[in-house]
Amino acid sequence: MRPAAFITGITGMAVVAGLLLAGEARLGGGTAGEETASAEETATAAADAAPKADERATISDDRAEMIARSVEPAAPPSPYPGDGGAPKPADASQQAETPAGETPSPAAKKAVELARPMADNAGILSFGERRLQLAGIVPTPVDRMCGPAGRQWPCGMMAKTALRLLLRNRSVSCDLETVEWKETVTTACRLGTEDLGSWLAENGWAEPTAGSPLTSAAERARQAGKGLYGDDPRRN
Repeated sequence: MRPAAFITGITGMAVVAGLLLAGEARLGGGTAGEETASAEETATAAADAAPKADERATISDDRAEMIARSVEPAAPPSPYPGDGGAPKPADASQQAETPAGETPSPAAKKAVELARPMADNAGILSFGERRLQLAGIVPTPVDRMCGPAGRQWPCGMMAKTALRLLLRNRSVSCDLETVEWKETVTTACRLGTEDLGSWLAENGWAEPTAGSPLTSAAERARQAGKGLYGDDPRRN
């Protein structure tokens, strides 16, 4: 074989091999490019999705409130028209104190301080034209007389004087619904911590009403001969 022909053959084979390698490289590069593109698309999609996750983390208060309202369960309808909330149970004290079919008292009594009371008798205080009868006792009339015949004495006037000396124009505290009462109201009154009705009963200057809690105190005064149940104190 001639040298020139041999060299030409070798050269041709090298060219063919080079073309084959170039084609393989081109084919391999296309696949890698596709993989690279796919990776880039995936990274881009992940990057696009990331702000959405961050958006939930930095959601505004208004948006959060709207979401909470949308998922909040609907409240059951109120049985009372016009009431936006659940019905409020009645106060236990009201249920206990107010029997069925009856209405509660219009106003509760409270301690009211009253100045310069006058004693009409042993049992009734006056404040101008208004009067208070002390609870638990029967007022002793001013003209009542006590003692046996021939030795009677004006116990009614003495009872009034005893109460007047106790008061000495000092203020008293009385249980009232209002300070604007009319006519005569029966209630408890105190001078400091001393209940006036109890003081009259304990000292025998007034008799108790039927069923009064002052009955036992009045009985002790009678047995001891105090006040109405005793002798004329002016003779002592």
